[in-house]
Amino acid sequence: MSEVTISVRGEHETRLQPERAVAHLTVRAEGPERGAVVERMAALSEPVRDDLATRKADGTVEEWTSRRVSVWSERPWHPEGRRLAPVHHASVDFTATFRDFTALSWWAGEVAEREGVQLGWIEWQLTPETRAAVERDTAAEAVHVAVARATAYASALGLGTVSPLQIADVGLLAREESQPMAKGPLMARAAFSAADAGGGAPAISLQPEDIVVTAAIEARFSAR
Repeated sequence: MSEVTISVRGEHETRLQPERAVAHLTVRAEGPERGAVVERMAALSEPVRDDLATRKADGTVEEWTSRRVSVWSERPWHPEGRRLAPVHHASVDFTATFRDFTALSWWAGEVAEREGVQLGWIEWQLTPETRAAVERDTAAEAVHVAVARATAYASALGLGTVSPLQIADVGLLAREESQPMAKGPLMARAAFSAADAGGGAPAISLQPEDIVVTAAIEARFSAR
């Protein structure tokens, strides 16, 4: 047995505590008069906006946004089957980013008691700098796993020298086999996925959950 090609997959998972939390909330108003509803929504949202601006100034809130003002109307149905008078709705969405999760808990309890305010969900995050560093480290660990597997296979076959031929995202090696392969330097890429707890969830959870960053790669080695 002079040379064998070994194809393996390498995966690695990293779990971290979130570094910040983005709270999503909506201020809503509804009623029979469109103009009055818009004014009511503006009046209900003003103290929320002032509170967030104050918290941003004292450092409790890292940043906040107010956007996506929506106004719409509908004509509900009576149980007997006839259309009722139009009902007008108005809403505005807010986000607030916290690093202090205790401060977030207190704020969430206060804001949820205000009229017209609905606290939607908490999006747990890493900072961009941390995420970039973790993705690099996780990718490197996935490659180490692939090398270890290839080395183990080679050793089981009585072969001692393992050399990398290709490293790619999961699925790319199979696609490359069906196409002409260009000559060139070894390319290394990793496929990442990250689960940020709370993103888009309908319920509110103020208990930080781990953020999971994963990397998966496919690699091909020659063994002699």
